[in-house]
Amino acid sequence: MLDQQHRHRIVRDPKCCGGELRIRGTRVTLRAILSSLAEGDQPEEIVDAFPSLCLEDVRAAVAFAAASSDEDVAPKPALVRAS
Repeated sequence: MLDQQHRHRIVRDPKCCGGELRIRGTRVTLRAILSSLAEGDQPEEIVDAFPSLCLEDVRAAVAFAAASSDEDVAPKPALVRAS
């Protein structure tokens, strides 16, 4: 669940970064953070690569992705009963 502590860190502005979700006060997109994690980077490495971030920003990106995936889950297929 995305709590208020994490929610305030995520912003979207159509005038910045093509309207992509990003970390407030930076031009670092959630896509960049999540891609780095998917490639195997550790949160500390991401913070080192993007000095405007802190570890809590990386945690917020992960929390946001997890909360978003709950909404995007495909509906369960209908149960077919054998006759």
